[in-house]
This record gives sequence, C-alpha cells and structure tokens, in this order.
Amino acid sequence: MTGKISLGIARESEKLSLPSYATPFSSGVDLRSSESLTLPPGGRTSVGTGIRLEIPEGFECQVRPRSGLALKHGVTVLNAPGTIDADYRGEIRVILVNLGEEPFRIERGDRIAQMVLARVEKIEWEEMESLTETERGSGGFGSTGK
Repeated sequence: MTGKISLGIARESEKLSLPSYATPFSSGVDLRSSESLTLPPGGRTSVGTGIRLEIPEGFECQVRPRSGLALKHGVTVLNAPGTIDADYRGEIRVILVNLGEEPFRIERGDRIAQMVLARVEKIEWEEMESLTETERGSGGFGSTGK
C-alpha cells in the first residue's frame, strides 16, 4: 500500500465528476471534459475539465494521454506530459490534437486524459570547468541504436 497525498479541488459545477482512478493500481486519475466539441482531423484545442487544484509545494501534476484514445482515434495530449505547477490555481485544461483521419466528438463527461501526481526536486547548479567523461560522450539522437 502506498501513501496518499491530499490535494484541494474545486469544481465549476457539482454535476461534474471528480477525477478518479479506473482500477486499484492505476497510476493516474482520469480527467473528464467539461464541454462538448468536435475535434477535426489535424485540429488541436484546449479542452476544459471544470476543475481547479491546490497542489502541495514540492509536487506537480502531469497530464498524459489516454492510450485508448491515441490507438483507436489518433487523439492525444499535444504537450505530453503537460505540467500543472503547484502555484497554478486556474482551470485545468488539456491540449488535445486529432492525428486521426476522422473528426473526433468529445461529449461533456468523456475521459480525455489522465493526470499523475509527481514529486518535484529543485535543481541547484554546480558550475564546473569540465564534466566527467563517459563512454557515450556527446553522442545523441540515435547514436546508441543501429
């Protein structure tokens, strides 16, 4: 059993469901749309969830795609993972893009993304004259593949 972190939440409407875990071992809660719209092929939009959060200091929430929407319809979170900072108090909105070939209809209450709580560590820079050498060195962008 893991520990639980308390997050404050405010709904724009009592009729909106609170984010919830689909299964006991789900990592993320499902975020639902607070509006109805059609996302055309190649289109992108910001979709409201109707909720605002109070995230504790030292944490963030990450908005991630739902794999079923991506596989079946080509609909995904454009800036995945989207970051919700602990000091943000506005409505949680999800940037969706339709990479599919058909228009995608979203109804109010549809699950559109998932959200994961993550601990945040702050960086303290230690400026150095040179960095330690590694076998990989500066190789990147496919340098370790075939």
